[in-house]
Amino acid sequence: MKFNPNIFVRFLTIIAIVLVAASCNLNKKKAKVIAGDDTINSGTIHISVDESFAPIIDSQIKVFMSLNPKARIIAHYKPEADCLKDMLNDSTRMIIITRGLSDDEELYYKDTLSFIPMHGRIATDAIAVITNNKAKDSLFSVAEIRGMLGGTSPYNYELVMDGLKATSTVRFLIDSVLRGQSLKGNVKAAKNSEGVINYVASSPNAIGFIGVSWIGNREDPAQMTFQKKVRLAALQCANCTEEVYVRPYQANMAMKRYPLNRGLHYILKENYAGLGKGFVNFLTHEKGQLIFRRGYLVPDRMALQIRKANVTE
Repeated sequence: MKFNPNIFVRFLTIIAIVLVAASCNLNKKKAKVIAGDDTINSGTIHISVDESFAPIIDSQIKVFMSLNPKARIIAHYKPEADCLKDMLNDSTRMIIITRGLSDDEELYYKDTLSFIPMHGRIATDAIAVITNNKAKDSLFSVAEIRGMLGGTSPYNYELVMDGLKATSTVRFLIDSVLRGQSLKGNVKAAKNSEGVINYVASSPNAIGFIGVSWIGNREDPAQMTFQKKVRLAALQCANCTEEVYVRPYQANMAMKRYPLNRGLHYILKENYAGLGKGFVNFLTHEKGQLIFRRGYLVPDRMALQIRKANVTE
């Protein structure tokens, strides 16, 4: 039989391809399956949630579980940094915080889990500034807030946070208001957002910083009680041609008039069709987005109609 060099070259090429493919398969790290006996509408999972979002996420969970009687979502409310730590626990399937994953974090989880957790923005929240009902001032510019937080303001207000180190509120104020500088004002820490409200209500010289979902819903009985205890301050508009002061109302947040807006994000550590994905689908589609809207946040996955009206702030 006559030797055909072309056939021999093709044969060697095929062998090389097979060997390379086999080598890749041997070296390829198998993805860890984050799974349980749950489905998209049944079972039990634990999630960690930024404490500043507790009222609105409580509402979401109640409606979701009423529509899915075999599903149970157990939420643990805690500071944002602790939520991120919980991503390393097998028992925590999902977290809800004020940001998504950075590029470095995506690479870390890809190396650790062999897949990148799903993450996305689902609504717009804001940091509300609250004062005592007897306070003389309730109108502030961001520059004035920056001066108070940085210790350069002539005003000697007590600045009350929902914690000093690990909370999303503190991180937002340091990153977005102080531009990376440390807190140097007369800062005090309450145990949680409700603690901030109670402290400010009893201290005429205090100013508090909380997530707007704790005090922005004028139809929720608990939040109506909070609104009577303290005053919602107005901040200088971030997107106005005139010097106007606005409160963190839904329209002002949607039009980016309020200067302390922030996002609400989910991070899901689940690579199969489980209850976590079922809850994410709920949050990102009509029913969940309507709950955000009715909670006076700004839904990110549906249109929000804004109508002009003569309203006195």
